[in-house]
Amino acid sequence: MTSTVTVDLDRAWDLHPQVAVRPEPFGALLYHFGTRRLSFLKDRKLLTVVSGLEGSPTARAACTSAGVGDAELPRYQRALATLATSQLLVERAPS
Repeated sequence: MTSTVTVDLDRAWDLHPQVAVRPEPFGALLYHFGTRRLSFLKDRKLLTVVSGLEGSPTARAACTSAGVGDAELPRYQRALATLATSQLLVERAPS
């Protein structure tokens, strides 16, 4: 059984270093070279959030930059948690 990861929106998150993103008209393909897991993002705004994680101080900031409103935040937090549970996202180590 896989344990579920909780994504704290007030912490910094990044794509796992072994994950490649390929934008597609429907959203994107994410491929993890370590686990060989292929995932689909079917939401272009979620792709914008995921792409913005690296340059943002927190996941919340990446969501805000992507235009995610307060009412949408819980849905995007769940989506990010699913990606983290699949080892596609990792919490950034404090610098």
